Formats: sequence, C-alpha cells, structure tokens
Amino acid sequence: MELSLTGEHRRGHGALYDGLGCGQIDFDRPRRSLSTLTLPRDHDGRIVLAVDISAWLRPDAPTSPQRAFCHVYGRGKNAAQLIPGWPYSFIAALEPGRSSWTAVLDAVRLHPDDNETAVTAIQIGDVVTRFQESGQWKEGDPEILLIFDSGYELARLAFLLADLPVVVLGRMRSDRVLCFPAPPPGRTGRPPRHGAEFRFAEQQSWPTPAATTNTGTDRYGTATAQAWNRLHPRITHSGSWAEHPGPTPIVEGTVIRLTVDRLPGDRNPTPVWLWCSDPDVGAGDLDRLWQLYLRRFDLEHTFRLFKQTLGWTAPKIRSPEAADRWTWLVIVAHTQLRLARPLAEDLRRPWEKPAPPRRLTPARVRRGFPRIRQAMPCPASAPKPTRPGPGRPTGSKNSRLAQRYDVGKRRTTDNDGSKRRRRTG
Repeated sequence: MELSLTGEHRRGHGALYDGLGCGQIDFDRPRRSLSTLTLPRDHDGRIVLAVDISAWLRPDAPTSPQRAFCHVYGRGKNAAQLIPGWPYSFIAALEPGRSSWTAVLDAVRLHPDDNETAVTAIQIGDVVTRFQESGQWKEGDPEILLIFDSGYELARLAFLLADLPVVVLGRMRSDRVLCFPAPPPGRTGRPPRHGAEFRFAEQQSWPTPAATTNTGTDRYGTATAQAWNRLHPRITHSGSWAEHPGPTPIVEGTVIRLTVDRLPGDRNPTPVWLWCSDPDVGAGDLDRLWQLYLRRFDLEHTFRLFKQTLGWTAPKIRSPEAADRWTWLVIVAHTQLRLARPLAEDLRRPWEKPAPPRRLTPARVRRGFPRIRQAMPCPASAPKPTRPGPGRPTGSKNSRLAQRYDVGKRRTTDNDGSKRRRRTG
C-alpha cells in the first residue's frame, strides 16, 4: 500500500497486485544483465560470492502452494523454530572491506521436494557460466571463492563443482570428525580408505598444524588461525550421497580453526571451524580466508534491507510465482541503489554523522534516490485511464473456496476431505 501511494508509482494499489499475479518476467534477462555489471572484487582481483538462504515466511497462508518448513533462529539459545514459508537461495558478490553493500546476482526459490545441495550446485554453476560468457572471469584469473554458513554439505558441493574454477569455504559444526589420508596399504587385508581421525572436540587428536597465524584486531584482540591440510569427511551412501554410483569419493580439504581473545559484551568466545576445498592452504592464504569468511555476514545486512526497507516480504500474495516476480523486482531495485551510490546525496538525520559519498549505506542512498530519479528517463509507458469493474455484488459471499495445501509435502486431500491417490516417484 505504501508503495502505491508514492508519487513515482503512477498506478493504483490493485494494479500492483494484478501485475504481480498476472504479469510475466523473463528471469534469464535480469540474470544476464546482473552478470555484466561491474562486480566488487578482492584485493587480488578474485570474485568472492556468498551463498545463503532467506525465507519469505507465510505461516497463515494455507491456500499458498509449495510452502516448506523454514528454519528461523530465535532470540534465545535453542529457540529456533520451523515456520512455513518460501525459502529462497541467494548468491551475492561481496566487497573487500567493511560494508553493508553486496551485489545480488541470483535468487532461486526452493521447492519442498528439492534437494538443497543439488539446487545450490546448479545455481552456482549457472552464475559461473554467465561470468565466463560475459568476460567477468577469464582463464588465468584467480578461482572464484564461494562462502557458505553452517548447514551446507561442503564436501558434496566441492564434489559437484569440481569442474568449475571455484573454491568452497564454509563453517562446520564444532562436533565434526574428519580423517587424514589413508596410510600405505599393508601386505594383507583390505587397503584402508581413511587415516587417523581428527576430532574437533578433542584436542588430543590434533597434530601439529600445517600453518599458524596471529593477527591483531581492534574489537576481538588477537585472532589466532590454525590450519590442518588434507582432511576429508567419511562419506556414506546416505542423504545427498544415497544415489551416488559406485564407491563414495574422498574429498580432501583444509580445516581452519579460528579463535579470538574476547567478544563484545563480555561474551565467552568459542572457536570457529572452517573447511576449505583447497587441500594445501598455506600461511599466506590462511589469514585472508578467514577474513573473507567474516565478510559473509554482509549478506545478512542485505536480507535485512530487503525485508525491512524494500518490503520484500510485505505483499500478501498467494501464488509462489507472484513471489518470484516480486523478489526479482526487489533485486533490480537494490541494484539500482548500488549503481546510484556515487550520485546520491547524504540526506542524513540531525543525529546521524556525515558520511563520504563512497561510504553511504543502502538506506541512506535510498533516502536520496528520489532526487536522482527526477533526472532519469522512465522506461514505463504512461498509465491508461480505466474504469473499475463492478466487483462482487453487495451482500454476496464467495462460493468458490480456495484450494488448501499441506506444508512441506504434496497435497493428499481435497477441500471436502475426500481422499486423493498418493503420487509416487
């Protein structure tokens, strides 16, 4: 409603929902356009991509199909919940320094029966292919760094993306157990596939690290990073590996343990465990890897901007296809703000500190965007005057009930409760 009342929106509130419900967007066109824009890069010219899932929660929408249970963190410890909604997988390019800006490149809605790892691998492959076609990545450039939070199957992703110029970096739980390479086979018996175990929670199982660095920080004291090379998880024919043909592979990588002296608010710091698909990380790359991982949280700022400022999850729409169209409109709007950073004025509040043009936050660029828009051409045609339809007769009720859908699985009953044959396969 607020968007339809702005002066720039020349159509009514109903036209906005009609456009989302009945309009069409060729999603491949904005995907290709985003891949041709100037991307932020690390100091050595490397492209750093963050991958994460954000949910459009729809707990009170039983008539909306294709909802899944979305993991939502609570405010307290062990207060996480599973709430029905539409989960979206986002890929964004990260900037090298402290910033709340990201360059969102792609968004894919996850269906209830989708394999999250397989969909993410396909999504990453499409983004990298567009980089190669547009010239963003060329032969001889540094490999693209992919950063994930905990919850992703890092070894599976590294295996599926082995033919692409990418390096996988992500966080692991603190109770994981990995293995070193297998020792040479003996004269008799079956050759071993795994070597000694490396238990994150048992320091006795840690050998001397291959590399150790100490970095001084302003807020956290000394940050100590340790790396152990050529560690791999035990992979069995279960989960995303259930249909893997033949023996499961050995996916080696480097385990990184990061510790700090203190945390803001007198909190007790706990180690952060990372796994990198590069099996031979040295001291020269160790510091840069964990620092780039911390930049992953810039994507959380983008999610908060999408939801709280740009109104990504504000429309009350029923169709997931309409949600896809609105999601891409929000991505395009965010891209416009990113491109307008050098042109925006700092329209700050009286209590806000001045900021140089290159350091304006997305919210402050949005505040000054209406002045920029006045000098920009409008690609949309002028609205045509029309007369509203008659609508439903006064006093009549809706006799056609909307279809109800289960959450996280295919619908098995109709509205009247009659049984439907289960779909198999």
